[in-house]
Amino acid sequence: MRNSIFFLFFVFAVSLTSCRKDFDFERSSGGLQFSKDTVYLDTVFTNIGSSTYTLKVYNRSNKDISIPTIQLGKGTNSKYRMMIDGMQGNVGAEGKIFSNVELLAKDSLYIFIETTIDYSEFANPQAEYLYTDEIQFDAGTNFQKVDLVTLVKDAVFLYPNRDNEGNYETIPVGVDEEGQTVSGRGFFLDATELSWTAEKPYVIYGYAGVPPGETLNIAPGARVHFHAGSALIAYNGSSIKVNGAQSSTEALENEVIFEGDRLENSFSDSPGQWTAIWLTQGSTGHEFTNMTIKNATVGILVSGNSGSATADLKLKNVQIYNSANAGILAQTGNIEGENVVINLAGSASLYCNYGGTYNFTHSTFNNNWSGTQKYAVRIDNYVQGATPETQPLNANFTNSIIFGSNLSALLIDKADTANPFNYMFTKCQIKLSTASNVMNNPLYAFMADTANIIQNETPDFLNANRNNLRIGQNSDAKGFGTNSGGLDILGQARNTPSDLGAYKVSIE
Repeated sequence: MRNSIFFLFFVFAVSLTSCRKDFDFERSSGGLQFSKDTVYLDTVFTNIGSSTYTLKVYNRSNKDISIPTIQLGKGTNSKYRMMIDGMQGNVGAEGKIFSNVELLAKDSLYIFIETTIDYSEFANPQAEYLYTDEIQFDAGTNFQKVDLVTLVKDAVFLYPNRDNEGNYETIPVGVDEEGQTVSGRGFFLDATELSWTAEKPYVIYGYAGVPPGETLNIAPGARVHFHAGSALIAYNGSSIKVNGAQSSTEALENEVIFEGDRLENSFSDSPGQWTAIWLTQGSTGHEFTNMTIKNATVGILVSGNSGSATADLKLKNVQIYNSANAGILAQTGNIEGENVVINLAGSASLYCNYGGTYNFTHSTFNNNWSGTQKYAVRIDNYVQGATPETQPLNANFTNSIIFGSNLSALLIDKADTANPFNYMFTKCQIKLSTASNVMNNPLYAFMADTANIIQNETPDFLNANRNNLRIGQNSDAKGFGTNSGGLDILGQARNTPSDLGAYKVSIE
């Protein structure tokens, strides 16, 4: 009986295969269609591989076809490489030339494209170089093509060295619970690396440390890119001077910009691409002017202060966007800020933690990060388990906006302590929940001072989700400030009385 059942299954299987018609592929006569006529591989740094880009090829006809050749125009010399539906290409021309590629009727195939380009191979090197090629389909009368375009940037690469055994050099990045030094893959900048210019971008791998007693100077127009997990660390007694200047075009030619090393458009606003600018305890004299910090985990991390009567960190015309944790996270910091803009952070745009001294004027703090308990400004005076557990706090905000998409943009959290806990909001617009447990909290009693506080009314940001925190003509922040004079973050003379925040009212 078992043999009979097996025989029936065998006959059935044979009958199915005998009904199948072999595919009859005809030579392609052209007429292919493509998902795009040009593939832009965005910008890459020299010798750094690009992301993978996709081209879809369609056979709209009713015939199964065979494409005689799909190849790169520069053949085996091309800086591009391809994979076609999992195929690697002809032997000896892998990734460059493919022969007899079959494509069923009414079907499509995928071409995956990447590139790695050595900038030094170009005959006439410049700061940027446009590299092009094309994907060619067939030849003769059936010839079709799709263009490939990549902008290549030369750069200064800063990274930890390896010893003869392949071990990376390290620098201290903290202490463990037993007080032992913890090290991370990194390096100290040497004397020739302490002046960054706008001539070429800088790309940092690992932790780049400013040595104790040294100063890193960053010139107007400098561009600094961090690989994943990388950071810039200022050690005890060191300083960072960011000397950006006002720009006259949308290219921000004089602005200093810190961001990740993924240059594709899809990563332009992606948080958490690199770690932080870390100003460790005892580092001081930091001055950041006309600077933008994008897509870090923490934009600026401040660990303590030097004990100086003047601010350890002075910020002027500084923007911080898309931080996975906080735009500024300061523990017992000493910060002075004017025309500071911080937007979109996974925890708080500005977090003044464990006390400290903070003075912000004409600044805009907003947080439209989705989810609850995401604040524009958070202030507290403690770290549980620390010694001591609390620290004195003195925080002042003048002519500023504190707003966001959650019910409350401001959180004030005080641990009972004999330490001073002082804060003042003068001429500010603040979004705060009107729930009774909030409004009856004595920490927020200042909100009743309507001469100094606008509560919850619209700041009329032009587009907060796109980091455009300029305020429109309908803003309640218009003309509410003190007569501070001076210039806004764009270098425009302020109104009298002044508008709140880093920007004067936009005329657009």
